[in-house]
Amino acid sequence: MSTRATTIEGRSVLVTGANRGLGQALVNEALRRGAAGVYAGTRQPLPAPDEHVTPLALDITDPSQISRAVESVESLDVLVNNAGVSLPDALSDRAALEQHLAVNLYGTWGMIDAFLPLLAQAQGAIVNVVSLAAFAAMPMLPAYSISKAAAFSLTQSLRALAAGQGVSVHAVMAGPIDTDMVRDLEIPKASPESVAAGILDGLARGDEEIFPDPMSQAMAESWGTSSAKALERQNAALVQGEPQAA
Repeated sequence: MSTRATTIEGRSVLVTGANRGLGQALVNEALRRGAAGVYAGTRQPLPAPDEHVTPLALDITDPSQISRAVESVESLDVLVNNAGVSLPDALSDRAALEQHLAVNLYGTWGMIDAFLPLLAQAQGAIVNVVSLAAFAAMPMLPAYSISKAAAFSLTQSLRALAAGQGVSVHAVMAGPIDTDMVRDLEIPKASPESVAAGILDGLARGDEEIFPDPMSQAMAESWGTSSAKALERQNAALVQGEPQAA
């Protein structure tokens, strides 16, 4: 299912987790596509690699840092919630699950809650980097999988609730990416650069779920026509006041 298409050229973009891996690739790809300016959110400020990049000290689990980031951003068209954590566990440590939820769910929610007024003013877009693990858990990364499933549900809920404010909401259902998070896993991985390009291509098409790499693309068609996606649309219509089919 598609929503409003959003191109990057001339837009203001904020990317969290921008210091390396996919986040860094997203910053570079946004610049390549002519973004007017990119805010690069990282735990520590980075030297600006380009005059169009504004580094932000941004730990998404720290509400005070999020508040300061909002004060530093004049306007915003696209928020890319890329920051995340993935650590091996065996569901034997509650603290590990709480850590994943703190970053991957509550951190993402905190960014959205803080920046939604700016995005609504711009009629902008939210892009949440989720994972195929939201569809099918990776048993070696159960806490990560649980947190990403929760982030996907957050994305679906927000998509319906923010529609009335003119904000489109997209979920990136990526497969394994060749970054530090999964570098030690012996599985095929896509490059961060190719995934970043796939994400912005999907945003330009207006894809609600963006499948940016070969592994995830194999699921794209079946997801779009699935009963689960149909149920999401039906539930969203209850919020949006659309008539239900008999």
